[in-house]
Amino acid sequence: MKEVHPMKNTGALCGLFGITRQAWYQHQKHEGQQALEHEVVLKMVKELRIDQPKVGVRKLYFHLVEPLLRHGIEIGRDALFDLLRQQGMLVRRRKRKHITTDSNHPYRKYPNLIKAFIPLRANELWVSDITYIETKEGFMYLSLITDAYSHKIVGWCLNETLETKGPLLALKMALEQRIIKHPLIHHSDRGVQYCCHDYTNLLNNLNNAIKISMTENGDPYENALAERVNGILKGEFLPAVLDSKRHAREWIGQSIKTYNEVRLHSSINFMTPQQAHPCEGLLTKRWKPKIRNRPQPSAANVKPRPPDVQGQALRVFEKKSPPSFVG
Repeated sequence: MKEVHPMKNTGALCGLFGITRQAWYQHQKHEGQQALEHEVVLKMVKELRIDQPKVGVRKLYFHLVEPLLRHGIEIGRDALFDLLRQQGMLVRRRKRKHITTDSNHPYRKYPNLIKAFIPLRANELWVSDITYIETKEGFMYLSLITDAYSHKIVGWCLNETLETKGPLLALKMALEQRIIKHPLIHHSDRGVQYCCHDYTNLLNNLNNAIKISMTENGDPYENALAERVNGILKGEFLPAVLDSKRHAREWIGQSIKTYNEVRLHSSINFMTPQQAHPCEGLLTKRWKPKIRNRPQPSAANVKPRPPDVQGQALRVFEKKSPPSFVG
């Protein structure tokens, strides 16, 4: 209503629905906190399903109970079912003609613009994501922006909360080093941090002129590169639990520097992201993609069965054999 009638004050709009302005603000605050908690839950589910893409909700629940309690989040099994159902993330669900993703916040959700998009140079497509880093002093949250062409991490921020501050600082870092030559697409999930006005206003700024793209059905493979970068940093560079938050900041900074400048990537012709960043054109991939669902042969591709030569010969022999007489 506020977007449709921007000149009306909040109190007047609340009066139309018979509620007080204070009740409205309390409702908004509750929704915002719940959306942040749901972001943690969905992030953990996506990471578990990278290695176990078909794991069901019951097993997910037992995996998640203890880590979520350490985040200060309590969620029941039925609530987890409902959340994943809303996000279209249940493994077995009835097929529907249209899948609508509800990300549990009131902000605008943008369509996926990169389904068939292949970047041919740096700064044509950035992918963003948030992952959690565990320390003995508690969790921290790492916001990353990665260039989809070179796989270089162009912006990052390690924050103590999941609020928009972390992704916003990562975006500002990326924008500071961007050289504007070509149109740019920013792709992310539909989390509240990426949909909120502070973040989208910065992307929509005329000086930046960045198109906004978002995942549509909760599938982690819609933002596969960002998820892959998270996995590389946590799987190859970081211990399972860091000693302190200060240690985490130091470790993350050095890990990203090593990732960008030292680690060779088979998906960009065994170059480092720093080396690939100034290149243009398709880069050779030095790996073979996994075949997840091997296609079944269609009737048109099935070769006809060769004739049964032995059976034919037997039938010919039987045909030519003289009849037997009894008597």
